[in-house]
Amino acid sequence: MGTQTRRYDGFDGIKTFEAFDGFAMEARIDAADELRAMRDAVEERIAYWLSEGGARDDLLSAAMRAGALSSGKRMRPLLTMLVARDLGCVSPALVDVACAVELVHAASLILDDMPCMDNAQLRRGQPTVHVQFGEDVAILAAIALLSRAFGILAAAPDIPAAVRGRLVGKLSETIGAQGLVKGQFLDLHGKRATVDDIATTNELKTGVLLGVAVDMAAIIAQADDDVAASLRAFALAAGHAFQLRDDFQDVPGNDSAVTGKDTGKDVGKATLINTVGLDEARRRLAGHLADAERCLGAALGSRQRTRRFVEGLFGGAASSAASAAPSAPAAAAAYAPAPSYAPN
Repeated sequence: MGTQTRRYDGFDGIKTFEAFDGFAMEARIDAADELRAMRDAVEERIAYWLSEGGARDDLLSAAMRAGALSSGKRMRPLLTMLVARDLGCVSPALVDVACAVELVHAASLILDDMPCMDNAQLRRGQPTVHVQFGEDVAILAAIALLSRAFGILAAAPDIPAAVRGRLVGKLSETIGAQGLVKGQFLDLHGKRATVDDIATTNELKTGVLLGVAVDMAAIIAQADDDVAASLRAFALAAGHAFQLRDDFQDVPGNDSAVTGKDTGKDVGKATLINTVGLDEARRRLAGHLADAERCLGAALGSRQRTRRFVEGLFGGAASSAASAAPSAPAAAAAYAPAPSYAPN
């Protein structure tokens, strides 16, 4: 299975054409077109990986596709690709690395939604995978998605063996007992008596997947340690911000038809909002956005792809929050209920 790549004037030029094993991505210099092209490339490639070597009509395959290809922002794979591009990476394997990150995210959502975990009925505006296919199929689909993610990385073309090894190791670290698994365990069984306890759980449940998205980008772009550290700090701050927005979404009274997921699940739960109150939570959200902007600037300098994307995710408020963070909850108040925030 060959990989062909042709480039004209680089990604910042008039036109880029890349073919990954038979499918193409075209993007003009316009940022919105570029983002749509990247998103389409990720979704086409995920569909390819989930159709390879298996029947498309069996229940397990259908559950995997429902978990991985349902409507979503594709925030993490797009973040991987944009950061890597800003770091100068032109590897045709980048889209596969991004797909591996998204498959892990999809698997984590399937498991998080299970009755023995968060017991969610709605995800991305659709019934959760266990509601559609049964708990047994949902568990197996999540395991299969994780396995596929590692297989994609292990076989990724155009990446030196040592770099592939680092990518696989980083993904394993993210999923395991020091990452997503520990975060979900703490969410279910850990003490959440203090703000620090809540922050630790949020870092493991949300921050680590944003962290691995930028870690993967830094690894494949072979960035230096300082850049990698700044990207990791950005992901940590952004993870806290996204978790806060998720908590604001869960405030009772929000319409699940708008948010795309169950609401009111955090009633009585020791979330940051329930612990410090709405005004302080808004102030902290603005502060996290300011930290994310600062760290992103330290990592990427004047390169703008990733910054534009992050600003778009937060309704364009990431930059304004940088100056308002110490004293202005208004910077975050506009999206406290987050009625237009795309579902995870």
